[in-house]
Amino acid sequence: MELLIDAQPAPFGFETTRSALIMIDMQRDFLLPGGFGEALGNDVSQLAGCIAPARQLLDWARSVRMSIVHTKEAHAPDLSDCPPAKLQRGAPGKRIGDAGPMGRILIDGEVGSDFVPELAPLAGERVLRKPGKGAFYATDLGDWLARRNVDTLIFAGVTTEVCVQTTMREANDRGYNCLLVEEATASYFPHFKQATLDMVRAQGGIVGWTASLAALTGARETLLAKGRA
Repeated sequence: MELLIDAQPAPFGFETTRSALIMIDMQRDFLLPGGFGEALGNDVSQLAGCIAPARQLLDWARSVRMSIVHTKEAHAPDLSDCPPAKLQRGAPGKRIGDAGPMGRILIDGEVGSDFVPELAPLAGERVLRKPGKGAFYATDLGDWLARRNVDTLIFAGVTTEVCVQTTMREANDRGYNCLLVEEATASYFPHFKQATLDMVRAQGGIVGWTASLAALTGARETLLAKGRA
């Protein structure tokens, strides 16, 4: 299905069969009290507003049978994939690997590292554990996308200015067309989100495009309506 949607800085066209939704790090450790986000001193309630739009986006992607990837920033239990500088972030006792209300913080297999229930993956959707901010670093994401002939990535998740933007920039350098859905992403600092949106679409879309959720889902409905006429 070919779509052309209203976006910034210009209309964005793509083929759904050659696209993938990349849902970035919608984990309890970032979105809920007691996880790594709060351990760093952040107000995790700032992220709550993106969950419902992200679920709507996820439902839409499933309805058009788009490839879907759920990333999770999580480390091996022995912390062998976590650099010392990263281990030192946060207050003592609230750092990666320390015991928290949802298990060891940001450790794969712990409750906190899993996804919030509203955005849990379905069978057949890819779950990608990543040790860094970007989803291409130390993962097989590039090979996985290549096997599916994907050339376009649609992004959502948290946080906008860190893991989402990092992965978009990695993808841009690898030649993917990138679209960030505005309501389906969030930051602990709303002005950081806005700054990221501005940077992504600056200079004719130097990193990619941004669009509203309604522009994306509305484009599909318009195309289907034309097909029935």
